Amino acid sequence: MAVGGMAGFQQTTTYKVVLPFYAYGALSFLVATALLFFHTDLVGEHHFNPITLTITHIMALGWGTMVILGASHQLLPVLISGKLQSVFLGHLAFVFTAIGIPFLAAGFYNFRFDWVLKTGATLVNLGVICYLINVIISIRKSEKQEIHAWFMLTATLWLFTTTIFGLLLVFNYHGNNIFPESSLAYLSLHAHIGIIGWFLTLVFGVGSRLIPLFLISKYTSPKTLWAVYVLVNLGLISFIIFRLSGLSEYSYYFSILLIMSAVLIFGNYCRMAYKTRIRKKVDMQVRLSLISIIEMMLPVFTLIIVIALLPAGNNKNLAILYGFCIFFGWITAIILGMTFKTMPFIVWNKVYQKGRRTASSTPPAPKELFSENLYRATMFSYLTGFVLFVLGIIILNPILLKIAACILLITAILYVTNVSKTLFHKA
Repeated sequence: MAVGGMAGFQQTTTYKVVLPFYAYGALSFLVATALLFFHTDLVGEHHFNPITLTITHIMALGWGTMVILGASHQLLPVLISGKLQSVFLGHLAFVFTAIGIPFLAAGFYNFRFDWVLKTGATLVNLGVICYLINVIISIRKSEKQEIHAWFMLTATLWLFTTTIFGLLLVFNYHGNNIFPESSLAYLSLHAHIGIIGWFLTLVFGVGSRLIPLFLISKYTSPKTLWAVYVLVNLGLISFIIFRLSGLSEYSYYFSILLIMSAVLIFGNYCRMAYKTRIRKKVDMQVRLSLISIIEMMLPVFTLIIVIALLPAGNNKNLAILYGFCIFFGWITAIILGMTFKTMPFIVWNKVYQKGRRTASSTPPAPKELFSENLYRATMFSYLTGFVLFVLGIIILNPILLKIAACILLITAILYVTNVSKTLFHKA
């Protein structure tokens, strides 16, 4: 039975593994926007400061990574035509990361690279290792390994690379005992391994499967996806080599060109899926996800400007703009768009599984488990707040920044309310 446009999803992962990640991610988004509202003065400051580091890691780990990990535990069987190997490892991945992230945030907020920060970084790595083992074994035991599975496996390896590198940077902060340079010198490398290796690679792999599925489109082009896979990974690997070799920042343009090519090819892939769709009416969730693909180009263009200007010491607020476009723009748009295309289906199966249905009552469709009006309000406030905050960063207007941050906080409140309504739905 195709429910809510989710035909093709294999129900092999228990909701007990998946849903806690969604709940945690929603609360993290609320905390991050609240911090942004109370600390809009971070705009114009150097990006290596306690508040910026705290918000960045809450958005990257608590918001982006936790929601994606939750969705991945449900989507992995779809991508590999198999099943999740271990529910126990799924629970461990949640427990370790859920405990580790607050430690990490507290350490950055107090700007103390002591046992609190080290404990948080260690726990997050343990959670990622549990997830990585689960993915590797699940893919290894699956009947077929398609390109989507390679995207997920590679992205997970990049995630582990990001977190273990971050752990080493924490221990390296005092004394340069691990790396020849200070931890600050490797901050951009750490960030881009996570942004490109983990988030972007996973979005390519999962998006290339889900967007045609949601649009009910039969379009597929493995050669195109392999081209995207090769380009994005070559782009990241070349950036790492250029950075560690000490080459000029202008050499990074080669890496940017490869990654931009991957984004454009993937965008065309989604365009073809859209053109050949059977479902002519596209709902708001999918439309926002398609908008997020366009938003991918904003950080790329900003990065080009950053590379051109920052070596000369000009417009350092562009580094803040770059990070904001990634975490509050591209990644947030994807999650806001996909949450209510995946989570309601999981809750629906939890509440209305076969043994609980009765002849006297007809269960609602998954899309009826959340409020459409609340979702529309969330989208309107999000797009408004995002655009105004970007404008505020560019013109450095504190009043505009505060208004925009307030609107983004409202967005998070609306999102958490709708997520709660869905999670606590009763028959």
